[in-house]
This record gives sequence, structure tokens and C-alpha cells, in this order.
Amino acid sequence: MQEEATNSDLSCMIRFYSEKPCQVEQLDRILLSGVYNVRKGKTQLHKWAERSVTLCGTCLIVSSVKDSHAGKMHILPLIGGKVEEIKRRQYTLAFTSAGAQAQTYHISFETLAECQRWHRQASTIVSMRFSTVDLSCYSLEEVPEHLFYSQDITYLNLRHNFMRTSGAGSLDSLYRFSQLKSLNLSHNRLGEFPVSLCEISTLTELNISCNGLHYLPSQIGKLLNLQSFWLDGNFLTSLPEEMGNLQQLSCLGLSFNNFCELPAICEKLVTLDKLALAGNLLETLDLAVLNRMSHIKSVDLRLNNLKRAAADTLEGNKSVAYMDLRDNQMTDLDLSSLVSLEQLHCERNKLRELTLSGFSLRALYANSNCLTAVNIYPVPGLLTCLELSHNQLQCVPDWACEAKKLEVLDVSYNLLLELPSRILRSLSLRKLMVGHNRLQSLPPLLEHIPLEVLDLQHNLLTKLPETLFVKALNLRYLNASANSLESLPSACTGEESLSMLQLLYLTNNNLTDQCIPVLVGHPNLRILHLANNNLQTFPASKLSKLEHLEELNLSGNKLKTIPTTVANCKLLHTLTAHSNEISIFPEILHLPRIQFVDLSCNELTEILIPEALPGALQELDLSGNTNLVLEHKTLDIFSHITTLKIDAKPSVTADSALTSAFWSHGVAELAGQRNKLCVSSLALGSFAEGMEAVYGMFDGDKNEELPRLLQCTMADVLLEEVQQSDTMFMSNTFLVSHRKLGMAGQKLGSSAVLCYIRNEVADPASNFSLTVANVGTCQAVLCRSGKAVPLSKVFSFEQCSEEARRVKGQKAIITEDNKVNGVTCCTRMLGCTYLYPWILPKPHVNSIPLTVQDELLLLGNKALWEHLSYAEAVSAVRHLHDPLAAAKKLCTLAQSYGCQDNVGAVVVYLNISEDNCTCEMHGLTLTGPGGYSSTTTKPATPSCSSGIASEFSSELSASEVSSEVGSTASDEHSAVGLDGSLLPRQERRCSLHPVPPSSIFQRQPSSATFSSNQSDNGLDSDDEQPVEGVMTNGSKVEVEVDIHCCKGKGLELERPAAEYSSSAPGPEDDSGLVLIIRRQNSVNSNTVQRGVKDKCELQKSLSTCCLYGKKLSNGSIVPLEESLNLIEVATEAPKKKTGYFAAPSQMEPEDQFVVPPHLEEEVKEQLKQHQEDGTDQELKEEHAAPLPEEFDTAL
Repeated sequence: MQEEATNSDLSCMIRFYSEKPCQVEQLDRILLSGVYNVRKGKTQLHKWAERSVTLCGTCLIVSSVKDSHAGKMHILPLIGGKVEEIKRRQYTLAFTSAGAQAQTYHISFETLAECQRWHRQASTIVSMRFSTVDLSCYSLEEVPEHLFYSQDITYLNLRHNFMRTSGAGSLDSLYRFSQLKSLNLSHNRLGEFPVSLCEISTLTELNISCNGLHYLPSQIGKLLNLQSFWLDGNFLTSLPEEMGNLQQLSCLGLSFNNFCELPAICEKLVTLDKLALAGNLLETLDLAVLNRMSHIKSVDLRLNNLKRAAADTLEGNKSVAYMDLRDNQMTDLDLSSLVSLEQLHCERNKLRELTLSGFSLRALYANSNCLTAVNIYPVPGLLTCLELSHNQLQCVPDWACEAKKLEVLDVSYNLLLELPSRILRSLSLRKLMVGHNRLQSLPPLLEHIPLEVLDLQHNLLTKLPETLFVKALNLRYLNASANSLESLPSACTGEESLSMLQLLYLTNNNLTDQCIPVLVGHPNLRILHLANNNLQTFPASKLSKLEHLEELNLSGNKLKTIPTTVANCKLLHTLTAHSNEISIFPEILHLPRIQFVDLSCNELTEILIPEALPGALQELDLSGNTNLVLEHKTLDIFSHITTLKIDAKPSVTADSALTSAFWSHGVAELAGQRNKLCVSSLALGSFAEGMEAVYGMFDGDKNEELPRLLQCTMADVLLEEVQQSDTMFMSNTFLVSHRKLGMAGQKLGSSAVLCYIRNEVADPASNFSLTVANVGTCQAVLCRSGKAVPLSKVFSFEQCSEEARRVKGQKAIITEDNKVNGVTCCTRMLGCTYLYPWILPKPHVNSIPLTVQDELLLLGNKALWEHLSYAEAVSAVRHLHDPLAAAKKLCTLAQSYGCQDNVGAVVVYLNISEDNCTCEMHGLTLTGPGGYSSTTTKPATPSCSSGIASEFSSELSASEVSSEVGSTASDEHSAVGLDGSLLPRQERRCSLHPVPPSSIFQRQPSSATFSSNQSDNGLDSDDEQPVEGVMTNGSKVEVEVDIHCCKGKGLELERPAAEYSSSAPGPEDDSGLVLIIRRQNSVNSNTVQRGVKDKCELQKSLSTCCLYGKKLSNGSIVPLEESLNLIEVATEAPKKKTGYFAAPSQMEPEDQFVVPPHLEEEVKEQLKQHQEDGTDQELKEEHAAPLPEEFDTAL
């Protein structure tokens, strides 16, 4: 057990101890302790003596140094007392208890720092409430003995401990607190209700939630003074009749139990006014039973299985004022009998029609339903708040226009075609949300209105009312983004403007430079968003008048410059102007409060830096400016900035050249209105061995530590897990990453989404595969044929009913804001270990093959997808050519649509096109009319492990392949013939051209290194024909070839010969693998050598063991063989490509097959003769022996 306790992976989760914990710090909540000189009493009659002093909880404990806490202890309660500094003696404090018989202890410290530390802690204790003791979350099994010395304790919190029900200091001893009124024993795993608690007759509040209780004892009726009784998170199905004696009980919490109906005992509790039954098993709301409970005013029925409300009589209920029916399954709801109802929550049901009484109604929240009609009679004269968003309303209810006290109206995300003029003319309306509808125009304003907030985004508006800014003088917030506005109404008619507008969002419209002068009429503007419009200039004189501007977003326009008058905006702290045509760096570094500057994706060439940079500058983004070159001196000046984003110097390698042909990515992260960035992104376009990619998004909500940890470690974990398993690697990656978080993941958590792109050679019909895994609210979306395809599952309580049932079944407490134990809305996360088993790290995994129709891969956090639909995100960026600009645009849109939290986006452009096809029909060309075969080289052929794949025909090779060979072969099976015309067989197809035979696998081109020191092809060096894709280096020649792996049936090794010879068929065997390489000594030669290895010899070699016993991750090294034509798989190569494996193929200018004009006809005739001879020879072999069954695969 001690060995397990020292395990670094378990130490953060498990505490091992026997019986009582031996450390007093864990038991008694010691704050400070030490050995000091102590004098008792206020007079100097007592002598100074060395004593052990402990500041524990709310008491000062003085004991002998020898016996310490095992001997006699003097306990001094400090609550209500005082602590003073003694000036007559250096570094001395006097601790005095409260009461008429107060005691005093003088303690002398050695240093000033130590004295101040004790004084600070003791001062906090003496200022506490005299009757409050909080011992929650301390792994206690018993109440500390010294607490029983204080008889005035009225509030005792023992939540999240392991309290025993019997023994010294156990729950049986709590009766000794004679004044105890409030006791919290939640989360103690009691299993049974402690009967001894029924003897504490002074209790007025008792919380015994989450203790696995199945029943209550009959003695519960003795708690006659009990007013609040919380029993949430247990397994109760009924209540004892004795509870009817609790005539002072006013609040009863029965949430997240197993009740199937309203407890009948509640009818006897005449003082009960608040009943909480959320998270139970109720299917019908019986209004008749509720009517008999005439004293109840508040009913919480969230998260049940309610399908209908039943009323046997027409008798009205005059007591219920608050009802919560959120997250149920009701389709129709008629609560017109609740004539005293003041506030109703019925969000996230399936309501089509809602009927209520308007006599007392003050607030109605019915978002996220299917409402087409809301009937309230009479007109709710007291209604102040009406929220009906995310429904199917086609018009605003008439009674809403007549509500004289209506202040907030939210009808966004509906099907509204027009807005009643009476709504805008309302003299009480302060906030109007009508975004995401189908409004084409707004009614004119004829009178002054008190409107302060107006949200019109995502409609079909082409203009705003001409008198909007004149009549709505109190308007402070206007969001008209995502419309078709071409102009803006004037702000005033006189010289001075009375506009109070402070926040103006006009992103994603058709506004031109003509609208800029109108903005001058709003001198109080603080935030201005004009992104994604048609602006070409911003007049300098107009910008200079916006002196109160704090945030300016001009991204996605056609601006050439930012006016120099921006220097007049002294309060500006954020300037976002990415994706423009700005070539001159604006004069923004003179602004004293500037914090964030984004000038990415522009045409900057240089930066003018002032003598001193503003101290507030935190982030400067200059990425995407391809012509910008920063000198080292400039970089040194920017060294104090927290974040400086510039383009890295491009380093072109074989792997990067390959991956850039298939995908490219852009990343954007914005902190928004928050002080810290809690979102991190992972983007590795060239992962592992080159032809793979990893992208991820991590959102820590309010913590930045875990996203940073996952960003740095998760790719390494994935790399390890891929080598361990081909099927469970993604799930294991999440679980291992969760474990590696250690102590940091105890109370902190993070959502995560991880995308892994690789060659899927296990599927012969596939080229690349995409594997996506996620926990929490981060999501990935694929754009296929222009349509959005979600790849993730949102693990939140509101959006995943399966997870909601699971968490409810495990008796978690879901607060009113739908957070598990009030901490997080996610049901699956990395971290938050202390919330297990409610919060799990198990991810949702989805794997699909990538096709030619796949265009984009989008990753985003919760804030991004809350403000952008999948379809809008795809349509917003699919026409852009720069993935960085696309990611920036998504974040900008989210901010302009109302996002104030951290937002992050990763955009991956996919290029799985016909040009990237690896089918033989595209990679190799058969014999042409001229008698010779031609070859098309595709430098971007996909590869799992090797470098750039270079295809070439053996007829063009003039160098003899020697026996000094080294090659890299993939761990996945794939290959292709060097000359498709020499051996007739079925063509290999990829996912772009499917329907492959079952015996054909995806080709994996490999890189091989040949030595030319043993090569003799009978040609002089001047006559030697260079091979495309070959780089000469001394005696070494580096060339990339395709290794063919055939499945032979009885094939024997043939000796090199000038011509092909027939081989007799042997015994039938399906498991033999034969490697064949064809070559030709010269262009004029008609001989083709062929090497075949027998199966029995292959089994004896080490290479065969590697082939059949273990999947190789990145290739192999081929040893010297007797045959110069045989290439075998040998031992596993290092994972890091070094030496020849890392060298990219280079094309020398003179390496071309050039035929002199006067020899052209002769060469054609020789090649034609060679082709005919080869064809005849193959026909002979076909009749002599059956062709071997082939697997088109690499080792």
C-alpha cells in the first residue's frame, strides 16, 4: 500500500492512512504553529517559558514542548476576542479571549515577519462571527475535541468529510453543542440518517444532502424547531408521517431523489412555502394536489419527466407565485388556474402552445421551445420581462404590445416577418432583442422612446428607420450586424448631438465610406465594429472626433491606411484591422492605453517605432504580412510585450512540401472582455513522420493553466498511443492526458477537441482519414460539398439528454444555471477529478475518411459556436484563400454578434483533390503511341512515413541497382508497380476513384538509398541516363522508389537473366510475401531482371519477423543481399529521420532524359522492339504458370 501511495499518478487522487490520520494539520485545521516564549496573564508576575503554540481553527492552543498535543493543553477561543502588539517587548503579541473571565497569553516571536504573520491570521479569526465554525472539506472523521469547549457555536459546517456516526467526537457527540441551530452534513457518505441528530432540538436548519439515504427515521418528528430541511441527492421515495409534526418547516429540499409524485405529507406542513423537487421522476403535474397545498408559494420541478399538467377541477390556486418547469418534456401547458403566478420558467421543453393567467404575471421565460402561440388573459399589466427566443413565432403576441410595464422583450431566433409599430412606440420598453428573424424593415419612429438596448442582428434589413437616433436618445447599445445595410440614419439635425450611443456593432453589412460621417454624430461611442463591410477609406477628420473610442474593429475591409488622427483617440485600448490592404503601419504606438493591436493579413512592409512603447501594450499581431521583415533591433524593442505574433521564417522540407499540398491551417484566439485568455489551440500541420496532422482546441472556461498544459502535452501523448493501438488510440490519448494533469486537474477542468489526420491504409478505398475526439463543449465541423457536417458531441447538461440522465442517476446536484454541483455545465471534461463520477474524461470519438468533397475543417470553443451556426461559419470562410484570415474572421464575427468571453478558432483548408490522387490510373501512364512509356511525377503523393514520393518508370533508369541498399518502408501495407505496362493486373484505386478489389491495398511509396560504387551498366558517365528524383552525392545515390509486395503462390527465386523466364508453379500458399523490383541496364537493352524470394527463406530472416510480428512505425533498413535485385524489410529504423531518410530529393537541371534529334527515330524503334519482346515474354509466362496474387502494399 505504501508503494502504491508513492505512485505519482495516484498521489493526487488517493490518500492512504490507517485509522485516524496521524498528522494533526489534517485533523484540526492548524493555521500556524511553532515553539515560542510564552507568558500567561496580563501582569508580569508570571515568568516567560518555552511552550508549543498552535493557531488551530478559531482557537489558540498552548502546550508543553515535550508532550505537545498529547499532554495538557490550554485552549484560548479567539472569536470575539482581540490580538494586540506589545510595544514594551520586541516582536510580542497579546492574545485575549472574549467574555467576562477572559484569559490572556503573551507570545514573543523571533522575527518581525513571523510576528506579522501571526498577527494577520489571528486578527482574521477574532473578527469572525462568534457562533460560526467551518470545517468543510478537511477529511475529518470526528469533530476536534477542543471545539466542544466553546458552548456558543450556533453554525457548524462539516460538509465534504467522512464523519463517523458513533464514537468519541462523532455525530453522536454533537448534542454537546447546546446552542447549535444550523448543521451542514452534506457529502459525508453516511448511508443512514443519524438518529442522534434528532436529539438536537435547537436545530432550525439541517442539510444532509448527498449521503445515500434511502429512508428517514420516525424520530425525525422530534425536530420541532426545524425550519429548513435539505435532503437533496439521496434515494428517497417517500417521507415518514412523523414529518407532519414539523409545523415550523418552511423550506423542504427533495431535489434529485426518486419521488414519482408530490409527497402527500406536504399537505400537513401548513407553514411550508418552498418545495424543491427538481431531478425526480414525476411524469404528471397534478394541479389538484397542488391546490390542496394552499400554503406553498414556490415549486421547483426542473429536470423531471413531466409530459403534461392535469387539472381535475377549475378551482384556482391563489398561493403559487413561482414555478420552475425547465428541462422537461411538456408539449402543451395550461396554467391559467394559477391566478397568483408571478414568475414562470419553462425553458427547454417541447411546448407548442402556452396558456397563462395574466393577473399577477411579472416575468415569463419560455426560451428554447416550439411555441407558435402564447395566450395570456387578461393582459399582463404587471409584466416586466418576456423572453420567447428560440421558438417558432411568426408574430409578436398582441397582448405583449399592450403590456404597459414591459421593460425587456426577447423574441430572437424566431420566424418574425415584421415588428409591430406599437412595440417600438412603447414608453416602458428598455431592451428589445429581435435578432435572427426575417425582418425586412422596421416601423418608423414618430415619438421619443426610452429604448436603451436594440439587437437587430441576422435579419434582412437594408436600412434603419430615419429617425432612430433622433427619437431613441437613450439608446446605448445597437447591434445590426449580419444584415444588408447600405447606409445609416443621421444622428441629429442640429449642431450638437444628444446621442448616448456607446456600443455600435455593424459587422457583416454592405456599408461604404458614405456611412462614416454619420458616426461623428455619436461622440460617446466606446466600441465600434465595422468589420466585413465595403470600406475603402476612413476619413481622418471623422476619426479624430471619436475621442471616447476604446475599441475599434475595421477588419475584413479594403482599407489602405489607418488615419494618423487615430492618435486623438487617447482612450483606445483595442485596434483590430486584420484582413485589409494596409501597407503603412498606423500611429497607434503613441496611444497611452493601447493594449491589443491586430494588423495581421495585411500588406505591411515596415514598422515605425516610437522612442518609447506604451507600457500597457500586451499583444501585437503582425502575422500574415508576407512582405514584412523585422530587424533584430526591432524585435528587441518589442521584447517586453507579452504576445508578439509574426510569421516564422519558412523552412521548406520534404514533409512540409507534402503536407502543404494537402492541408494548411490558421489559428485565432481572442480574450474578449475578460482579463485573461483561457483558450489554447494546437496546430501541427506536419506531425509525426510528415504526412499526418494534429489540430486541437482547449477551453478552460475560467482557468488558463489546464489549456496550456494540454496544448503542450497532448500531441506527445497521441504520438505514443498511436504506436500502441490502431483502434483505441484516441480514447487512450484523452485518458492518459487526464491522468497526467495530476494535482492541477483535481479542481480545474477543460473542454477539449482533438483532430488527427493520417493515411488510412487499413481501408483500401480511403486516402486520408480524420479521427475526431472531444469532451466538453469544444467542437469540430467539417465542410463537405459546401455543407457543414458536425463531427463532435456537445457534452453539456442542456444539449445532451443521455448525459443528463447519467448525471441525474448518480445523484449529482444540478444548480439552477444547469451546472454540475454549481461548478461546470460540462458532463465530460479533462480534469475536475473531484467531481468524479459525475464528470468523466471519456471522449466521443468519430472517424471518417476524407474525400475530394471535403473543403474545410473548423474547430472552435463554446463561445464561438454559441454565436455562429455551423452553416454560417462554413459559408463565411469557404471563399477565403488564407486560413489565418478565415480563423480571424470567425472570431471577429463571434465578437460582433455579442460574444464577450474568450473565443478561439482553428481553420484547416483541405486539398484532397484529383491532383492528389494516388491511383495507378493517374500515377503511371501506359505505353504511348511512340512505343515508349511515359511517367507523370506527383510531388504531393500522400505518404504515412516516408518523405516525398517520387514515381518513375524503370525504362528511364540508366543506373544499375546495386546490393548496397537502404530503404524506409511504412508500417502500413501499400505499394505500386514501377511500370504498369509490364505486369497486367487490376489498377489500384484510392477514395477519389473507389471500387477497388479486396486484395488491393493502398500504395505506400518508400524512400530508398542505393550505392553506385558497384554499379556497372556498361555506359560511360557522360552517357548515363539520369533518373528524375535522384540526387547524386559522391558514391551514394539517393532515390525514392516504390517497393512492390506481391503475394506469391509457389514462386521460386529466379536468377538474373537477360530475359524473363517461366517459373514452375509450386505448392499453393497464400501467406508468402514476395518483393519484386524491375530494372533495366540501359535504354537500349531488352532485358528485365526479376528477383523472387521463397516464403521459407523469408521466414528465416529477421526482416520477415519484423514484417509479420510487428507493424513498423516509420520504416526499415535493408541489409546487403546476395541478389542485387531483392529488397527486403529488415530491422526497424529510428523514429527520427536522419541521414538519407531526411534528405529531400532534388532535381538537378541536367537530370533530364534528352534524346538528340538525329537519334530520335532510332531510339523509338529500339523501344518499340523492346516493348514487343517484353509483351511476348509475358504471354509465354502467363501460359506457363499462373500469375501470383498480389497485394499492392508497402512494408
